[in-house]
Amino acid sequence: MTRKNSRFQLPQLSRSGVVYALLVGGVMLMAGCAGTPPTEQIAVTKAAVAHASNAGTTQFAPVELQSAKDKLARAEQAMEKKDYALASRLADESLADARLAEAKSESAQAQKAAKDTQDASRVLREEINRKAQ
Repeated sequence: MTRKNSRFQLPQLSRSGVVYALLVGGVMLMAGCAGTPPTEQIAVTKAAVAHASNAGTTQFAPVELQSAKDKLARAEQAMEKKDYALASRLADESLADARLAEAKSESAQAQKAAKDTQDASRVLREEINRKAQ
């Protein structure tokens, strides 16, 4: 099979050349991301942790809430040290922990409400049965 010559000749890269180009591009991309402070991400995480703190999580998911608070504090310290990649990662983890704490708390509260409703129904049935006798 013959190839027609075109006006534009692209350089032929070896496999190692392609890998090198991808690595350089990836490093440049990471360096660009690492140089940008994740201030908005930290603010969103702070709001999520504060919201989770007010959602009854101290009673139903204290470990997850404390983990979220600790990781947020470490993210803020990383911001002060200008380690933005670490700050971003810790903010993501803190946000996930806050959401987990809130979900566990909501689940536990729903289970408690269901149990309370079942208990109230049982008491009413017992009272109805007692009056019927």
